[in-house]
This record gives sequence, C-alpha cells and structure tokens, in this order.
Amino acid sequence: MGKIICLIGKSSAGKDSLFRLLQQDGQLDLHPIITYTTRPIRQHEQDGADYHFITREELHTFEQAGKLIEKRTYQTVHGEWHYCTVDDGSIRLSEGNYLVITTLQAYESLKRFFGSNQVIPIYIKVPDVTRLERAIAREKQQQQPNYEELCRRFLADQADFSPEQLASHAITKEYENNCLRECYQQIKNDLMAML
Repeated sequence: MGKIICLIGKSSAGKDSLFRLLQQDGQLDLHPIITYTTRPIRQHEQDGADYHFITREELHTFEQAGKLIEKRTYQTVHGEWHYCTVDDGSIRLSEGNYLVITTLQAYESLKRFFGSNQVIPIYIKVPDVTRLERAIAREKQQQQPNYEELCRRFLADQADFSPEQLASHAITKEYENNCLRECYQQIKNDLMAML
C-alpha cells in the first residue's frame, strides 16, 4: 500500500521547489496530487499542474456529490478563497506513493480519509526573514503585486504553524530549507528509508 507524503510549511518556505525536485526524482517515484482552488491563477501557474482552478459553483458541485476529502477557506483581502482535495479517482494508493503540498488541517483530513499510517508529514522550516524576502521577490513578478495579501498570509502563518499547533498535529521533525539541495537530499534520504 502506498503512502501520501505531505509537504507542509509556511508560505515561501520552498515547498513548490522541493515538490518539483522530489516529484522528478525517479528513485522516489512519487505521483503528484493536484489540489483544487477557487483563487485566481497567478502568473506562470498552469491549470492542472499547479492546481485545478475551479469556480465556486464547481466547488459546490463537488461538495454536493460528497467528493471533498478536505476543504479550507481563507479570508483574504479579496474575499474568500477555497482550497480542497477532491476524491477524483487520481489517488490510488494501491498503485504507488503520492506527494502533495498541504496544510496541517488538510494533513489531518488526509489521515482520517486514508488512514494515519498512510500519510507522512514533511514540515519545511525557513527563517522568517528569508520567507519574507522570497515572498516579496515572488510578488514583485506578478502583473499586479498584492503586498497586502502577502502580509496577511505571513501573519496568519505565525499562528497556523505555532509550536503549539505543530505539537497538536504530532509534527516532531523539521527540515530546514536554508539550502534547497541539502534539504531535498535530507528529505529524500528519510523517504527512501520509509517507503
């Protein structure tokens, strides 16, 4: 039976970069889980690769059909944005291991849905100043930078990933992402021993 590897961490911790490296590693052979969102697509994102970008109506249809594994709602400066994992038939643990970027709350929902033995948390940590620098650099590349939302996310992450929150979800191991290649190698080594 396969496992679901959950990359978890504050915004701009490097989860997307680590996801790409881990997913491309043939030795690990991890299949991506593409989650769904109602938020607007960012410059350089691709529908079906980064997220499945859906409307609120499509989200409601999934809810009515009982297809949501988990759902999160964020109050942003632009209104509510929803993120979710949908039971769309793409996650087949009998056929391999999967990789997803997610939150602590979604991690718990995945454990309830698939079983706690099937879900492995990988918590990515980066100094706050580094995260802020990365987030600002990324936001500058957008056609319409949204620094207000960047600040909201940064502050929300402080509460969402507090030591108490991590402990309540039994997250005991942290992977420092000060050097992408080193962090990737450490995660890969641990996964090779677990899978």
